[in-house]
Amino acid sequence: MKKLLLTSLICSSVLFAANSEYKYEVTPMISGAVTEGNLDLDRNYANAGVSLGFNLDDSMFDQIELGILRTLDDVDYKNSNQDTAVTRIFTNVIKEYKLNEKSSLYALAGLGVEVYDNEQFGNETGPFANYGFGYKYKLDNDMAIKADVRHLVSFDNGNNNLLYTVGLAIPFGKKAAPAPVVKEEPKPVVIEEPKKVEKPKVLDSDNDGVIDSLDQCPDTMRGANVDKTGCIVLIDLEVHFPIDSSIIDETAKHRVKEFAEFLNKHPELKATIEGHTDYTGTEKYNLWLSKRRANSAFEALKKYDVDPARLKTVGYGETRPKATNKTKEGRAQNRRIEATISK
Repeated sequence: MKKLLLTSLICSSVLFAANSEYKYEVTPMISGAVTEGNLDLDRNYANAGVSLGFNLDDSMFDQIELGILRTLDDVDYKNSNQDTAVTRIFTNVIKEYKLNEKSSLYALAGLGVEVYDNEQFGNETGPFANYGFGYKYKLDNDMAIKADVRHLVSFDNGNNNLLYTVGLAIPFGKKAAPAPVVKEEPKPVVIEEPKKVEKPKVLDSDNDGVIDSLDQCPDTMRGANVDKTGCIVLIDLEVHFPIDSSIIDETAKHRVKEFAEFLNKHPELKATIEGHTDYTGTEKYNLWLSKRRANSAFEALKKYDVDPARLKTVGYGETRPKATNKTKEGRAQNRRIEATISK
């Protein structure tokens, strides 16, 4: 029975895929225990153990936890010269509720099995259910301090226990960055005279969709949306961000530099940098994160000698998606910055 339950717990943990910057999280932990129904055991005793977290992708939960706790010393039976050690193996689903960039609350619930080395006075090996709440604080080195309280309810003997744990979460298995979205270049418009005599193709030197003879802005930046005169309305800077990040990746910095060179070439133009997010997180947090992304581009442009007086930043949060938020690819496109141009 013990082997069957343990095998079921392990199998249920590996049915999920990771969803975060890291695939896994290992957490060494210590805990105290307060017995509620185990009247023949000492009321308080200490435990130590470790858990392995599997981060989830596209799930209502954020993590699956698989762990083990064991008493540090044997626990005495009351009114007896006997004692026992207790080992608990468990698996839980975990849901986080972000408070800010570093802090979050979390709830957990799951099943486990507790093993008594010396079964006495109704304390027998068997399954239990547990639920709890905790607090997580992220450190600068990507590790995090976790503390929680867990209520364990035994299925067989009604003996309940309250565990309070503290651990250090260490992430590993960092995921590769998603491939950059390649934007298709606009095709030049070809206009022919309504005559049978073949005419040479009309030129569109900057490939903005407006022919040179009508183009009032003949050196439009690549990838810009233009009006009917060929002048820029909106520029996709082709800068996308990982989840919960406002750092411009090295692979995208050339695009910011190209935009800075364009602005320096046209000192009469001004730019508004727009920051956007996907719908992950709360609306308030996403609005704050989108402003940080816009400010990252603002600081980068200043380093390329663009006059800050010509720049303005604004964050739109999750309100202006350019793709669906229901897929991983769509959310990656929505975590972006763009720029509008004015004189």
